[in-house]
Amino acid sequence: MLPIDAAAHSSRWRRRHPVDKAVLGLGLTVFAISLPPWPGAALVLVTALVVLLGPAGVPWRRLWRAYRVPLGFCVTGAATLLIQVGGPNGFVALAEGGPARAGQLLLRTSAASLGVLLFAFTTPMSDLLPRLVRAGVPAPVVDVALVTYRMSFLLLDSLRRIREAQAARLGHTTRTAAWRSLSGLGATAFVRAFDRAARLQSGLAGRGYDGTLRVLVPDARVSVRFTAASAVLLVSLTALTLVLERPLT
Repeated sequence: MLPIDAAAHSSRWRRRHPVDKAVLGLGLTVFAISLPPWPGAALVLVTALVVLLGPAGVPWRRLWRAYRVPLGFCVTGAATLLIQVGGPNGFVALAEGGPARAGQLLLRTSAASLGVLLFAFTTPMSDLLPRLVRAGVPAPVVDVALVTYRMSFLLLDSLRRIREAQAARLGHTTRTAAWRSLSGLGATAFVRAFDRAARLQSGLAGRGYDGTLRVLVPDARVSVRFTAASAVLLVSLTALTLVLERPLT
């Protein structure tokens, strides 16, 4: 199990309905994109951090390990706005107004990423996917997503075991041995994935699979109080942004 999935299963908000957490987490994401980057996206970023580390109870080390990957993409995307190719100033030169645009993009994307992580760190996929059928998503699509979600963990576990076996047999001591081990790892994982898929199909057929996977979903109700508090928080962020936008700019 990936660290973010383990954190979601042990979250303080594990028993809350996914709609409650979607209103807050995905609402912050939408507001990070919609509000002015300064101070709107900055306020969303700070709010998401406070909620993640406070009420949601996400350890900061685990949050940083998950956040540094999308943050790296955000920084890389913003850095491209700092330069321009071609023009009167040469083949490569600093773009006019580039730092301002790069800062705005970085604020928006980093704040939006934290909003998505807030939802991901508090909502296991096993709680979310079965409820999508009630939201109108076709059942076969949800079944494929559930199977893929489960098979991905089995495949990652197989990759880990194969790498450990190769390392125990000194398969990574030289560059040639490392490349040979990598090719063997890919071939073995490919064969095992197809073998597991065939066994899964046989098992489902033996259990009378009729086109729908029936799974137990934890009982949870949408909390009107939690949803209302999330809406009040989002409205407050909007109002505070409108109040501070003119003085700060």
